[in-house]
Amino acid sequence: MKAMKNLIDLKEYSEKEILRLASKLVVGRQEETLKKIIGLLEFIVPKEYKAILKTLKEAFSKNHPQTQLYQRVLKEANSNSMDKILANLIIQGFILNQKRRDRAYKEGSQVPFTILISPTMRCNLSCLGCYAGNYTKTDDLEFAVIDRIVQEGKEAGVAFFTILGGEPFIRNDLFDLYQKHNDAFFLVYTNGTLINDKVAKKLAKLGNVMPMASIDGFEEETDQRRGRGIYKKVVEAMRILQKYKIPFGYSVAVTRKNIKEVTADKFVNMLIKKGALIGWYFLYMPIGKNPDLSLMPTPRQRLFLKKRRDYIRANKSLFIVDFWNDAPYVGGCIAAKYYIHINHKGDVEPCIFTHFAQVNIKNTSLKNAMNCQFFKEIRKRQPYSENLYLPCMLIDNPRVSRELYQKCDIHPTHEGAESLFSDLAEGLDKYAKAVKDIYNKVWEQEGGRK
Repeated sequence: MKAMKNLIDLKEYSEKEILRLASKLVVGRQEETLKKIIGLLEFIVPKEYKAILKTLKEAFSKNHPQTQLYQRVLKEANSNSMDKILANLIIQGFILNQKRRDRAYKEGSQVPFTILISPTMRCNLSCLGCYAGNYTKTDDLEFAVIDRIVQEGKEAGVAFFTILGGEPFIRNDLFDLYQKHNDAFFLVYTNGTLINDKVAKKLAKLGNVMPMASIDGFEEETDQRRGRGIYKKVVEAMRILQKYKIPFGYSVAVTRKNIKEVTADKFVNMLIKKGALIGWYFLYMPIGKNPDLSLMPTPRQRLFLKKRRDYIRANKSLFIVDFWNDAPYVGGCIAAKYYIHINHKGDVEPCIFTHFAQVNIKNTSLKNAMNCQFFKEIRKRQPYSENLYLPCMLIDNPRVSRELYQKCDIHPTHEGAESLFSDLAEGLDKYAKAVKDIYNKVWEQEGGRK
């Protein structure tokens, strides 16, 4: 067994060195050279990524806007950040660790692709409809616990960690975490108001942290939800990040009110100009602080978002992730399988929107947490529908979350989380039916696409 492990380690080391060499060759190369390098990589990367490489070669041939995004990264990112994106996120996280995750799966274990951690739920803002608004503000996850989560994650095959909350930049000790684990990559969701030159200099030196600034539209829409003057502070944070050539993106809570604004050319072009490389679009969820079904995008608006996503990807040098409409690309719901959320108390939740837990990371290992009854039952039911455009067990298939609540020994992780199964149940059933009526037609038109 030891000899076999040594052979595997040697093979991984050799592949890693080849990939590092290839990544150095990629930087700044002309398109023809890049296509040849990508062709070589096809012999090394896991089968899951071969189709992506093929698509990338074709994109370079057609000068697709997404290849312009690649050029933007080379031009706008500092060398330290560029090195960490290639070495930590792409080579280690996407390629080498995928093989380790595959091996673990064959051995009966489940390793997530990314672990979401909320070190604190403290925040300097009080945004309307905050998904985390009902968590306690007096509890913080101890540094030693966060450090152990990251270390156990790396040993299992995780190189990509997402930090959120609350407002992560409230905790200065997290810079020590990023420095200690400089072989990992961290995506940090932030309201942006605490990013200044001092913070930016630290981020530039680290290289392995990519901020995602929350924004809900232009000034009126953002300030209406987050507070007067916040839009200008977010824009200023983007200016500072761009000044220090720190790669960053933005995050949008898509509501019934702002959906057209946050998908409009004017909005997207503004963010590209300010330096954003990626945009995350999450549907507003009726959880947390004062849940309101009337803020949820309508089923037709969800379909509108899908169409705008396709347009932006085809025409802009920016990559956007539409968390719901992209579900067919990953096989539906990925909670408790490809990602988990550990909140400020250590409760291990299946996702950031499912505020229920069975185990606490303070009392168990990451491996045991991934194999708790709650998570196993979730994975047994995934996908919850043959139509992968209906991925969510909370708003698209609410019967599933209610069944799990009854069957598993789980508890709400904050007061009021159970309203999904009581006060909001009737409204969610109506919403789920309306979404199904529209998206079943889309699924049929696309031939049940995988």
